[in-house]
Amino acid sequence: MHIPDGFLDPLIAGLFWLGSGLAIGIAIRRARGELGDERTPLLGVVAAGIFAAQMLNWPIPGGTSAHFVGGAFAGILLGPYLGVLAMTAVVTIQALVFGDGGIIALGGNLFAMAVVDVLVGYGLFRAFRGFHETGAAFVAGWGAITVSALAVGVGVGASSAFAYEWSTTVPIMVVGHALLGLIEGAITAAVYGYVANARPNLVVGRVADDALAPEVGA
Repeated sequence: MHIPDGFLDPLIAGLFWLGSGLAIGIAIRRARGELGDERTPLLGVVAAGIFAAQMLNWPIPGGTSAHFVGGAFAGILLGPYLGVLAMTAVVTIQALVFGDGGIIALGGNLFAMAVVDVLVGYGLFRAFRGFHETGAAFVAGWGAITVSALAVGVGVGASSAFAYEWSTTVPIMVVGHALLGLIEGAITAAVYGYVANARPNLVVGRVADDALAPEVGA
């Protein structure tokens, strides 16, 4: 999922930076009032857990690899704005400290994993949680990583710097991540189910009696 430097044309990389910058800027402004006594340490715990899980990679055909992304889980547990910020920290540290993904391509990696993954996962969870919460978490984890892979495939395929075009990059990224997304969805559902049962007050949209908060249930 991480795009190395040299895979994106300057224009494509710049567009990714623009989209990521706008989304992260909005998240910073909207998240200012969401941090509280319980939410602040949870933000760090979620980011640290996702950071560790992302270090495990599985190779997929075409010379690429897949790994647990965790953006959907961050969005579900923290909400869309704090989720974007948590994933931004994870992806940025990976690039700057561990060289996982390029610096020039960081805008693309942020767009895929910190913006698209979080917002799609959160949206899918909100759409389906009325039917079954754990099932909604599974759909969110699977759908979010698949759409994120699509964003990467489109960006890389549109770049002349990369040897392959959309006809190759999109199927490889989407099909590979859609299959491995079943694992992402299962992990997302399992961890969400545990947290929702053990500490329902930490889940965005829930109140102390484990019922949906009015603004979520509406």
